[in-house]
Amino acid sequence: MFFSFIRYISPAWYFILYPKDAKTPYVIDFETLTDEEKKIIVFDKNYSNNSISKLDAGYQALQKGIIKIDKKYVLASSDVLPSLIDEYYFIRKYYKSFWAIYILIIRMATFHNPIKELAAFIKTRNTKKVNVYQTTYHYPAYEKFNSPLLAANPFITIIIPTLNRYTYLKDVLMDLAAQDYKHFEVIIIDQSDPFDESLYLNLNLNLNLNLNLNLNLNLQIIRQKEKALWLARNTGIKMAKGDYLLFYDDDSRVDSDWITQHIKALDFFNVDISSGVSLSVVGAKVPENYSFFRWSDQIDTGNFLIKKEVFKTTGLFDRQFEGQRMGDAEFGMRCYLNGFTNVSNPLAKRVHLKVSEGGLRQMGSWDAFRPKKILSPRPIPSVNYYVRKYFGTENAILNLLISVPSSIMPYRFKRNRKLMLLGSLIFLLLSPMFIFPLIKSWKKSTLMLNKITEINFI
Repeated sequence: MFFSFIRYISPAWYFILYPKDAKTPYVIDFETLTDEEKKIIVFDKNYSNNSISKLDAGYQALQKGIIKIDKKYVLASSDVLPSLIDEYYFIRKYYKSFWAIYILIIRMATFHNPIKELAAFIKTRNTKKVNVYQTTYHYPAYEKFNSPLLAANPFITIIIPTLNRYTYLKDVLMDLAAQDYKHFEVIIIDQSDPFDESLYLNLNLNLNLNLNLNLNLNLQIIRQKEKALWLARNTGIKMAKGDYLLFYDDDSRVDSDWITQHIKALDFFNVDISSGVSLSVVGAKVPENYSFFRWSDQIDTGNFLIKKEVFKTTGLFDRQFEGQRMGDAEFGMRCYLNGFTNVSNPLAKRVHLKVSEGGLRQMGSWDAFRPKKILSPRPIPSVNYYVRKYFGTENAILNLLISVPSSIMPYRFKRNRKLMLLGSLIFLLLSPMFIFPLIKSWKKSTLMLNKITEINFI
């Protein structure tokens, strides 16, 4: 881990854990950077020693988009651990001052030495916050890159589960028909009720009205009566003919070069997964790090390209997440821990409409922390299941402390920090009424952990 205090802020961050065959996750040795890469790294000598300064430089490299594949660039764990002052300094440098106060309270409440904590907190009080994304690394060679993989014209399988979203699915299919890359099939696993075959029957008529569209859209419809998202995706994987699988949601819009950009990035960076970015029209604002290539710390199952052979090692999606949330995070974690590489791809973007009807909105909730009913488990039990499974009980509790209080505000207000803060204050006032939903969620996640999960392999 870079600095242990990161877990207080991001208790379920992939890079807290170590992937296969690497002692630290993508921590880059400052000395191995090119002169061009070093220009965007500020080597900070305010830490207690040079080894800790290198950890800071590695963190910057990760956040700024410096991508190295060769394992010789990955540092072994530092023999020298950051001091308490180093930890507080790091948090104050990269995060808002609130987080340093929050960490101080948590650590004093968990019986860490209050004198040492306060001393380190006070000593670092004048630390100036920096925006790590102010300068980021870009790849000018990417634009002119003539991808051998793209030239080889690999067959791609696009997998789309759908549930009662025919209005939006029509636009999805029209976008796919307009792709500049043509060698693909589309598998739609339709769980809609009632099932309407007319959309697919009329599709060719719509395509014929525009000669620029792909008149031979290779479409396969699978009727699935059970409303189960992860079953649908697993079915699509098993039936896919392509060596590369592209996962997509039924309430999204993409540009005509969407497939091309996914394939090109996979080839340029020599990685196993291209995770496209999702630009939501509602909810949280678009993160700053969505604008450049970087190591990805997530998999968005509504927009990612993956080598099919990865599933031979990781297995398919975990069906314990049916009707719940974070099944994509859990699969992404399995990929990460098994050593598969995953790049965040800003050029393979999608506009995620997040419509209020159909899909998981119908089966579950708006997001992982907002159940439809006030007394339903909060958060959705699968959240605790995922965090407890990979990060342990302590991190799961930290995750609840960070995420649950503000969740009483509606999802559409996630971009408004003042309302999120207000939600947290209201939560504190009404906290007794949330005890039962929290306990209920924890107990259900325990049952999930105790259940033997059978994850099939292709």
